[in-house]
Amino acid sequence: MIRLHSKNNGVLGGLLHRHPFIAKLTDNPGLPKALRPRQALLVSDHEAPITEGFGLVLVAHDNGTPAVDNAVRLAPELRYLKGHDVIKFSPDTLKIDVLYRKEANAHSFLVTERCNSFCIMCSQPPRDTDDRYLVGDMLAALPLLHPDTREIGITGGEPTLWGEDFIRLVQASKNHLPNTGLHILSNGRNFKDVSLAVRLANVGHPDLMVGIPLYADYSQLHDFIVQADDAFDDTIRGILNLKRCRVPVEIRIVIHQQNYRRLPKLAEFITRNLLFVDHVALMGLEVMGFAKSNLKSLWIDPYDFRDELRVAVQTLADAKLRVSIYNTPLCVIPEPVRRYAVRSISDWKNDYLEACGCCSAKRQCGGFFSSNLGTASGHIKPFPAGFVP
Repeated sequence: MIRLHSKNNGVLGGLLHRHPFIAKLTDNPGLPKALRPRQALLVSDHEAPITEGFGLVLVAHDNGTPAVDNAVRLAPELRYLKGHDVIKFSPDTLKIDVLYRKEANAHSFLVTERCNSFCIMCSQPPRDTDDRYLVGDMLAALPLLHPDTREIGITGGEPTLWGEDFIRLVQASKNHLPNTGLHILSNGRNFKDVSLAVRLANVGHPDLMVGIPLYADYSQLHDFIVQADDAFDDTIRGILNLKRCRVPVEIRIVIHQQNYRRLPKLAEFITRNLLFVDHVALMGLEVMGFAKSNLKSLWIDPYDFRDELRVAVQTLADAKLRVSIYNTPLCVIPEPVRRYAVRSISDWKNDYLEACGCCSAKRQCGGFFSSNLGTASGHIKPFPAGFVP
């Protein structure tokens, strides 16, 4: 598991910053002076030259102390950082948050912890707190991201709670990264107000997708899972309004004890009523947050819902819907639908069991969330040499 935050950093020189500082990393001490104030010089070799003018100097070794202002000894757990990565440095606590890693397989920005749902398996439990600074963090980071970034995500909490600031984030993403896809995770409920869907569509982002969870084919079960009255109706209206405005929509289904039996019926509901959506993702449970607290009533071995998964995927595929299986090891996915499996877990929290070491399909397999290793399926079986999944 890759650490994205650390306070285990040390001051080496006088800190001139009084407020949090967001910077892009560079290992080029000869960067033009005009570009240095918004960048952090990454020094991995104690013999490397250190020039003045950088907003921050991150020393990624334990030899010597450079005599420059704004120099910080980087925590060992963050010394994987490289040029083009983007960090946030908080001078009051010496905390460094990694906002973007160029080499990561996924990039997302948490823009709020607030939410109007309270899902029983939420991996990021909502908090009623004033975290508008997260919007500012993303706005500050966007101009620093590498233009070749394939896709970025906006997540929460519920991002649409920010209203106009949510639209502002989408507009800024389009302006700074016009060739980068934008994937927004939302519960969809606020899009029941068609004006929000219209404002999102009017941004005209060329590569946008809104991922919206739908956990059951009937309101009582969906509303129970998200712990919010009328959530099912709000979500369906939101999906309809977005598609009415020609905004691409992905339906996301997290599978657990409470809803796995309804997977075939949910797939049938989607094919009959939401055939116009752009993608359907059936997803394994991440054992974090509320999912960890409610584990006894949520966890089910993926092997035990393999039949329901197979029927659901085949129903969706037969209806010509684009469908994927996320967060599920290949060896517990039924062979007829294995081709729909995707390596979807962000690399910083992606892991494998020791038994997976000899599996010939490991490079094609999505593996596990690091937090799931203690609750992995009892049916993990490495594929033999020469096996083609």
